Amino acid sequence: MRRRPALVLPLVTVGALLLAACGGPSSGGDSSPAGASPGGLSGEITVLAAASLTGSFQTLGKQFQEANPGTTVTFSFGASSALVTQIAQGAPADVFASASQKNMDAVVAAGAATTATPFAENAMQIAVPPKNPGNVTRLSDLARPGVKVALCQAEVPCGATAAKVFATAKLTVKPVTEEADVKATLAKVSLGEVDAGVVYVTDVLAAGDSVTGIEIPADVNASTTYPIAPLTTSKNTAVAQAFVDYVLSAEGQKVLTAAGFQAP
Repeated sequence: MRRRPALVLPLVTVGALLLAACGGPSSGGDSSPAGASPGGLSGEITVLAAASLTGSFQTLGKQFQEANPGTTVTFSFGASSALVTQIAQGAPADVFASASQKNMDAVVAAGAATTATPFAENAMQIAVPPKNPGNVTRLSDLARPGVKVALCQAEVPCGATAAKVFATAKLTVKPVTEEADVKATLAKVSLGEVDAGVVYVTDVLAAGDSVTGIEIPADVNASTTYPIAPLTTSKNTAVAQAFVDYVLSAEGQKVLTAAGFQAP
């Protein structure tokens, strides 16, 4: 397997990225190197993905590599808004999976992707420490004086979606901390540093016994849609598209469903 060289780019503006993207994607790797998959795929790709996709995408990456010997998938997880900034600054990557359509739209508008496909949805849930020191049993408890609540930052999809929940429920919730992504928010709960956090259903499920989930009523709950797209600056467009196709496939959807995601 031939490794593609690391790509070093200076910080660029969104406009500059658009001009670079107009030059068109290039394919990388030999057409049939030793160790390639039966379909001729080989080489490495980097996938930038929302933090809430960590567990499921690690599983998908392993399965994809097993199905395509000679390929390597490397992940970088974080808040979707932060990943958009990385893409705009020229970070070398091949695929972007966002936790919101808004962030994906920004990438498409910059010319860093041409088309994006929704592949999952995720709803919100309250997470509390197992002993529930704040005695939180329902959504309105988050607005009680003295209840320490952790939320994602407002520009992060999990923070924006939680804000929709509070607006619909006509609640004013003042968090004691606003975290960079959903994993950091959940960590505040599991460590007992707060009485509750509002995160995704999938994160509560993945946390196991370290937190307890409290349902948010369906009439006030909110969800976010996850789109995925190959990036126009990819140096291995064949593998990038193949990974996107795998996420959208029946096998990929099976992994996502098991993690608690809903079909888009």
